[in-house]
Amino acid sequence: MKRKKNGQSFDFYCILFFVLAGIGWIWEVILTFFTSHAFVNRGIYKGPYLPIYGVGGMLLYFLLYRYRKKPRLVFGYSLVICSSLEYFAGWFLEVRWGRKWWDYSGHFMNLNGRICLLGALCFGVGGMLLICLLIPLYERVIWKIPEKIRVMISVLLILLFVADAAYCAIRPNTGYGITTFYRKELTGG
Repeated sequence: MKRKKNGQSFDFYCILFFVLAGIGWIWEVILTFFTSHAFVNRGIYKGPYLPIYGVGGMLLYFLLYRYRKKPRLVFGYSLVICSSLEYFAGWFLEVRWGRKWWDYSGHFMNLNGRICLLGALCFGVGGMLLICLLIPLYERVIWKIPEKIRVMISVLLILLFVADAAYCAIRPNTGYGITTFYRKELTGG
């Protein structure tokens, strides 16, 4: 898969999605470790990735990359885009599974416990770092990897993800620290 003259190749996007989803998983695991003092595999999947971060990052890439030289603009748009995505993803998971994978009810300026001001600000900063720093770095690194290796990595990641998604469609990752439903059950709340 050759790099297009005015765009990127499929493997570019595929690997970027999984890099972003993996960074999101690492962020959530670290955050949960420091707040709960326990290792928790966050998210609905078993693998070390949170697709919502991959989707959000790709959305930011497609919508905001042309503004990479305007960090304040990227910050504002990232805040709105990612908060909207988080809100609707939270709503969908609640409707689909009857459980909450996150709850900001106790946080300042939250909306139905699905988003809050602090989270929105973090998304703004994260989106700005992604678009203005990380994506340009990723572009310099990815094209140094031979095409065949990039394609093999892409195929492997897709196969692992499809298997994980099929399994988790029936048995989603739930439990202590992952869904508030289970936390309430344990604490009697």
